[in-house]
Amino acid sequence: MLSAWCASTQYNKEYFFWMGRQFMMNNDYQEAIRTLNVLLRFDNDAYEGYFLRGIAKYNLDDLLGADDDFTTAIKKNPVFTNAYTYRAVTRSRLGNYDDALKDFHEAIELRPDLPGPYYSRGVTRLLNEQYEEAIADFNMFLRQEKKVADAYINRGICYLYLKDTLQAYENFNTAIRTNREDPNGYNRRGVLYMQQERYAEAEADFNTAIKHDSTYLLSFFNRALVYSNTQRPMLALSDFDRSIELDSTNSLSYFNRAIVRTQIGDYNRALEDYNRVSQYSPDNVLVYYNRASVYTQIGELERAIEDYTHAIKLYPDFANAYLNRSYIRMMMGDPKGARKDHQTAEKKIAEYKSRLSDSTYSIYADTTQKFDKLLSFDAKLSGSSFESSANSGSNASQDVSMRLIPLFKFTLMKADSAIDARNQLYYSQRIEDFKAKVGNNLLTLARNTSNITPDSLVTIDKAVTEQLRNSQEASWTTFFLRGVTQSLIKQYTNAVNTLTQAIEGNPSNPFLYLNRSTTRAEMIDFISSIDNSYQRITIDSDPANRLNNRSSRQYNYDDAIEDINKAIKLYPDFAHAYYNRANLHTISNQLPEAYDDYTRAIELNPNFGEAYYNRGLVQIFMKDTRKGCLDLSKAGELGIENAYEVLKLYTEQ
Repeated sequence: MLSAWCASTQYNKEYFFWMGRQFMMNNDYQEAIRTLNVLLRFDNDAYEGYFLRGIAKYNLDDLLGADDDFTTAIKKNPVFTNAYTYRAVTRSRLGNYDDALKDFHEAIELRPDLPGPYYSRGVTRLLNEQYEEAIADFNMFLRQEKKVADAYINRGICYLYLKDTLQAYENFNTAIRTNREDPNGYNRRGVLYMQQERYAEAEADFNTAIKHDSTYLLSFFNRALVYSNTQRPMLALSDFDRSIELDSTNSLSYFNRAIVRTQIGDYNRALEDYNRVSQYSPDNVLVYYNRASVYTQIGELERAIEDYTHAIKLYPDFANAYLNRSYIRMMMGDPKGARKDHQTAEKKIAEYKSRLSDSTYSIYADTTQKFDKLLSFDAKLSGSSFESSANSGSNASQDVSMRLIPLFKFTLMKADSAIDARNQLYYSQRIEDFKAKVGNNLLTLARNTSNITPDSLVTIDKAVTEQLRNSQEASWTTFFLRGVTQSLIKQYTNAVNTLTQAIEGNPSNPFLYLNRSTTRAEMIDFISSIDNSYQRITIDSDPANRLNNRSSRQYNYDDAIEDINKAIKLYPDFAHAYYNRANLHTISNQLPEAYDDYTRAIELNPNFGEAYYNRGLVQIFMKDTRKGCLDLSKAGELGIENAYEVLKLYTEQ
């Protein structure tokens, strides 16, 4: 009998491992994680399970979670070469180059015959500016794998950084010969031609790249730069339009299109583009500086003043902004303000000249420097300083808003397999006994919006109301059920009053206080939404900006918190009550208290994915991004899909 059980368990392990791999082959990484979680509950030592789950997390941009799983796989099997390699790649993406290189060293020591680790280490060394060492790694890789175009491209980039353009050309040429349909090789060679002002050859390469892949944004973007540099603005605009069609969030395309539109006198549409860029990159000084110039052209001098002032706020040493604002103030009849700005600019220029030679002093103070030059694709528009704006690597920001996962409450829901599966993670006999006592098979504890139609909810509410009217002595359960239905049809005042009657009939029941707390909070949210300031926690499009509460007014959640305090006092091990109180603390900007309550909820229920998710957001707001991301990783592992969308914001910076 024992051997049969062992055989069954072994079969299950193999089945879940196989299913996990199948889901990954189909790119269904979240389902792969859920399946591998089952495998690892069967067998905590299944190092390949951790390894596969790490790959799934990596593909969902959960880099910290992937690092953790690869580390566990290595602990379980210290000679697991692939785990070292994948952890190294993960750490390289995290910018942890030193530890990544140590892992590559381990992988190559274990299997010096494998070409893959040499390639990946070469990329890491390239990113770490170890160009000669990177070339050596690409050489080792190409000894065995001669038909990988990317290896030649990366080796060519290394030679470019070493100022060896002949070797760079040779490598880009070889990459193109190796794969004539890959647009990347043509783009790399085309950019090199463009830098040397060989525009006809650059244009030919970008044309070929587009012919092979008409959805590759970089080709259109680069060709637009060629058209602009060869005085063909309408063709440049057409290509920028196409690049924006391919990626509507690409700040650089909008920024460059704004410059070209300004050059041809299309000022209104240029302003539209600058406005879009200011949304994506609110801390970029160039946007405000250039937009101010457009406002000056169309005579909106007050707006020009505002933009120059904002540019100065972002970069107080920007002499050009002072000089231009001085000119505008003189035009507006403010000679005193104009003189003050001009004196400030001269002072800052003199300070730079005293520190640096005349031929090299900073562009921040150089009044001859032009700032309406089109930026290449390796520029960045999301830095908080002028230098990073002008010189760093590219990123397309996204207009993404992430909210806290909402409060839990007893609500009415039709059967839903996904919700039922999550509820199994939070099973409590006391909750089940309460639901049985109320006696409505639609009643469930959930944080989801009811899946019952509004008309059906009104019908249910009418039936419960009729039951109360016809009852000589209504029970607390009927009052509770009407409180639930009144809340669902947004009759919040009636809902609170009815729940109060239920509490008077059963003052020691924690679940009644839970729902009255949630209803009071929903009522406040409803009122605030009418006031156009719906209370929510959001993540700005730039994760360098913090979580922020976007309300214009403050609303008081004290009554809701008092109710949830009562529920906790009556049921100290009620994880959902701590979770709800944490949410209320968060939207009241009491973040340390929120963190403690989410932590207590997790202690009571280690599978509480929603608590990990919200605690992750709170920690990010409290500037502990690494721990916040680890919480989001755990939330994703526990089935909270939104976690990977938030993590993506933090791995693309």
